[in-house]
Amino acid sequence: MSIRHGLLALLEPGPRYGSQLRTEFESRTGATWPLNVGQVYTTLNRLERDGMVVQDGEDDAGHALYVITDAGRDELRNWFRSPVDRRSPPRDELAIKLAMAVGAPGIDIREVIQSQRHHTVQAMQDYTRLKAQATDVSPENRDDVAWLLVLEQLIFQTEAEARWLDHCEARLVRLSLTAAQKEKQKEKQRESEGEEPAAGADAPPPPGVRPAPAPRAGLGRSGRR
Repeated sequence: MSIRHGLLALLEPGPRYGSQLRTEFESRTGATWPLNVGQVYTTLNRLERDGMVVQDGEDDAGHALYVITDAGRDELRNWFRSPVDRRSPPRDELAIKLAMAVGAPGIDIREVIQSQRHHTVQAMQDYTRLKAQATDVSPENRDDVAWLLVLEQLIFQTEAEARWLDHCEARLVRLSLTAAQKEKQKEKQRESEGEEPAAGADAPPPPGVRPAPAPRAGLGRSGRR
């Protein structure tokens, strides 16, 4: 998230003071990425240092007003025209967590996936309800339209994450089946060479995947005694 460019965009129509910029930023994005006043003024100081904004007096309440400079407008236009660089993606905590769960002692990666999927689907449902509320009436101003765009991005993002989690689980199942097939082939080869089958001939699951529990004695298919 570029706070720097977001503030430049909010300053483009005219002078603003710090807490006003924070309020407008959160209104435009539906408070999805809340800012504190300290972040706003730190960013304004850096923009002023770089010649992209300048202080221009005060309002009637004594708030210092900032205005965008020509250099700031050039920077803003370049930002709008340039695509977001996806070649250096930001760190994704979920991807890192699953990568670390593979082979981690005592961790069943399927449990990690199932727990995350439950949370992701719940978040997607919450975002969908918010969208339904937002579209009950036509958007009346640019802040309403901007919030709707952000909200729909969150819905698409959670949908994609849920599909990716399904893919991860399916991949683990395929790996488990492949490992089982390879173990059976090894057993057949040992038998053909006259060797005794190894004890516990079932193939071990892939790293990070626990084997399915054995059925309890005395229980039928329905799970009742």
